[in-house]
Amino acid sequence: MKILYLEDDLNLSQTVEEFLSDEGYEVLCVYDGDEALKKLYSHNFDLLIFDVQVPQIDGFCLLKLLREANITTPTIFTTSRNSLDDLSLGYDVGADDYLKKPFALKELSLRIKAIFKREYKANDHIITIDSTTTFDTNLQLIHNNNQTFEIHQKEAELLKILLKNKNHCVDFEVIFETVWSFDATHSDQSLRTYVKNLRKIVGKERIVSIKTKGYMFV
Repeated sequence: MKILYLEDDLNLSQTVEEFLSDEGYEVLCVYDGDEALKKLYSHNFDLLIFDVQVPQIDGFCLLKLLREANITTPTIFTTSRNSLDDLSLGYDVGADDYLKKPFALKELSLRIKAIFKREYKANDHIITIDSTTTFDTNLQLIHNNNQTFEIHQKEAELLKILLKNKNHCVDFEVIFETVWSFDATHSDQSLRTYVKNLRKIVGKERIVSIKTKGYMFV
């Protein structure tokens, strides 16, 4: 899981980064709002952790900008601003959690795990192919190495059946019956075209042709 951590206190930033790295997360630290915004438009993250009082763009304004841009990445605020008005504002701009400073590292870990658990249940249409690649079956989007690819409906159906039967050959007959409706015409050429397009996105070594029998996702 990739985390973007915005905190201008260098000592705290280093302490949290080391702790979360030991917990198995990949953490990218930034120290002001502008830097965070640049990273968000060039990278994909699974979680955002924002301090509020940071240089350039404060955490509240930054998250408001992201939500207005339809960036829905789960976000935790960590801040010493602990009045009810601040708490209310944090949730109003789109925060998923609000952790008051000073906080225990273990508590931060527990809150992160709770968010990821909720996100996993809410996003069961997201299939993780590997550490850098996911497949959104609802939107027919493949996210791979910070790039997003929109695929054809039949390519999506083909990828779903291959992933469902990962490491097992899916016969051509099963593919044609699943991907094409009974009243729709199909051809070997159209299937090869869809496979070729998918290989360009997920890697040509991932979809293997099993002689004259079918295809297998490995």
